[in-house]
Amino acid sequence: MSESPKNTPPPANPKRPSGDGNGFNWRVFALFSLAILILGIAFLKPLDTKATSMSYSEFRTALDQERIVTDKPSEQPLKVVTSDSAYDAKITGFIKPALEKPSESEQQFRQEDFSVILSAEEVTEILGDSIAVEQISGAVEAPVDGALKPLSVAEFRKSIALGEVGLGDTENSLRVLSNPTNEKLVVVGTRKVITNMLVPKDADGKVIPATPFSVTVSTTILGSELQSLLKGKAQYERKSDYLGKALFTFLPFLLIILLLFFLFRQQMKSAGRGAMSFGKSKARLLTMDRNKVTFKDVAGIQEAKEELFEIVDFLRDPKKFQKLGGSIPKGVLMVGSPGTGKTLLARAIAGEADVPFFSISGSDFVEMFVGVGASRVRDMFEQGKKNAPCLIFIDEIDAVGRHRGHGMGGGHDEREQTLNQLLVEMDGFDTQEGVIIIAATNRPDVLDPALLRPGRFDRQVTVSLPDVNGREEILRVHVKKIKLAANTDLATIARGTPGFSGAELANLVNEAALLAARKGMTSVTIAEMEEARDKVRWGRERRSLAMSDKEKIGTAWHEAGHAYLNMILPHTHPLHKVTIIPRGPYLGATMYLPDGDQYSTQKKEALANLIVTMGGRIAEAFHSDDVSNGASGDIRQATSLARNMVCEWGMSDELGMVEYGEGDSPVFLARDMNKSRNYSEETARVIDGEIKKFIDNAFEEATRLLNENKDVVEKIALALLEFETLDAKHLQDIIDFGEMKNPPSAPTPPPIPDDLSKKPVTKKPEEDKPEDDGPMPGVVGAPA
Repeated sequence: MSESPKNTPPPANPKRPSGDGNGFNWRVFALFSLAILILGIAFLKPLDTKATSMSYSEFRTALDQERIVTDKPSEQPLKVVTSDSAYDAKITGFIKPALEKPSESEQQFRQEDFSVILSAEEVTEILGDSIAVEQISGAVEAPVDGALKPLSVAEFRKSIALGEVGLGDTENSLRVLSNPTNEKLVVVGTRKVITNMLVPKDADGKVIPATPFSVTVSTTILGSELQSLLKGKAQYERKSDYLGKALFTFLPFLLIILLLFFLFRQQMKSAGRGAMSFGKSKARLLTMDRNKVTFKDVAGIQEAKEELFEIVDFLRDPKKFQKLGGSIPKGVLMVGSPGTGKTLLARAIAGEADVPFFSISGSDFVEMFVGVGASRVRDMFEQGKKNAPCLIFIDEIDAVGRHRGHGMGGGHDEREQTLNQLLVEMDGFDTQEGVIIIAATNRPDVLDPALLRPGRFDRQVTVSLPDVNGREEILRVHVKKIKLAANTDLATIARGTPGFSGAELANLVNEAALLAARKGMTSVTIAEMEEARDKVRWGRERRSLAMSDKEKIGTAWHEAGHAYLNMILPHTHPLHKVTIIPRGPYLGATMYLPDGDQYSTQKKEALANLIVTMGGRIAEAFHSDDVSNGASGDIRQATSLARNMVCEWGMSDELGMVEYGEGDSPVFLARDMNKSRNYSEETARVIDGEIKKFIDNAFEEATRLLNENKDVVEKIALALLEFETLDAKHLQDIIDFGEMKNPPSAPTPPPIPDDLSKKPVTKKPEEDKPEDDGPMPGVVGAPA
């Protein structure tokens, strides 16, 4: 037998995507980075960081100034690069720095008159639309007297670019002359040519060389102009960008495919930890070193611990059982109500035996893909054998082990295939290997019979609600986490919490600590524990609920009727308190607590409870000539109790010891939807009659008792209106002495209506509330 692994680090959570501690997903980041890189390769060209980017207007001005190098095609070529996939051309080359003008005193220049022949389009492009055209009748070649130096278009553009010709000069303004017989225009004017322009130099006195530049030009707009402008000056290159074309065509499809692949992969990952491990088990290995739980941490279920301790002995020393020929159970099924500690008990077994503990939920097996659940079952058992001896805990096994052959799924759905594989695997391994399967459920009635037969889940352990001693032990475990006052008697709290599960007791302790913290206390006392008990069982007080005086009076009479009958009738549970403060879903409540744990119900006790339940509606009629929906909860409780007495408990003399129903087990729709009633229509009428007879007799008895003591009921109602909450001792004083000897403290008692016995005005029909609307003030108390 291999040694159990110790000090092993906890495995990574398979449900969490890969990333750092903050949840950053590096895979998503890498995917989008790759997409951006592909876009960059497809649409961005490698840029020369040393080249200066220029606009086309700047390039044209520099070309007119003859600063663009065009006479060195081998060393500093001027290139025009075009592409098949783009509508722009890129011009690259070298540009000389601009010449610097000397100061006004140092300038050497000459002025000369000039003329240049231009077309109308060239005049508009160079000079703009603001130049007026003068009409002359003579020859356009010699329009004025004197010597005029003819200039070419290039020389004229250079003079404009160098500022030798001032477009805004009023003294030497330009004139544009035209002759109707000639299409050409003549521009005449005077230019100032500076003959000693300075060549720019750096700090060392060296001439600044030409620097590279780049210009992007639209070939669709400036293509013809660019071709004529650079004719004979530039080298033309044409590149075929096949990669860009291909990516431009297929990149959208590639991105869509990558996105779909990523989404599908994430879906598969969440379902089965990735595409390559889709059918792997999702069982998590819990290490016992950090959060070790032993039987000392489990209280209140002593019998269950004793029954499971032999499994711990087997895991510690299997030879002790093997030498006598005995075999330990293959599987243990823990059955119990929610919150009774089934999962905690399974972890305690692993902690006591100090073996690996695999935990998985029944819902982790079932997926939308057929065959995944069966694959995970196989992988789970393989992991168990590799880590033997170990425990495999399947929580909520009813999610996968539900009865086959029922419902709409047929015999080949995913759940049933998973269950079939689980049954086969449990038959296929031997407990000699040291693998124990522990399952938990609160619905054993829906499990498949094949799962419960000997050889699979051999042993069923009932984890029941704790008794009074168990509740005290559970409270002692949980109060270790809080600061408890020294004089707090946990036995009192245990006696006052019948029917509480371990989880509810833990919640009670936590609520008491929170309540003490809100009050600013340094420790938790028994008062906070009792208030937390009332909050967990009946709900929190809702003092902010605005109730009218009319509703408060009705609630007080209602609860007074319940409380009085509960106090005077024998065979009832002792009264805890009665209140008209809204708590939970109720406007008021009469709370009672059994003396101890109750496991059976006597007929006299049931009849007494029916009478107490009727008291609310009857007492309301003492002060009002109308009825309200406040007794809807009472009616529901009384009908349910009477039906149980007749149909299940055999307390009807007319029907005798016959069960007319299917018990009080939860309904399994797939199994029970087609079940027929097992008694005739005549018997159904008798059942309805017996139920009504029980309720009518209780109503008559409650009416008699309350009419005989109407004044006492009125005093209880008055006390409730003044103090809002009364304990059993206060009601006993009112019944015995007609007043309270030690009334409860009421720092700010609410105002009492002037006339308690005054009957209120009857509501109009449209103001009546529906019977099912709103809270139910007549709830006698939550059943134990």
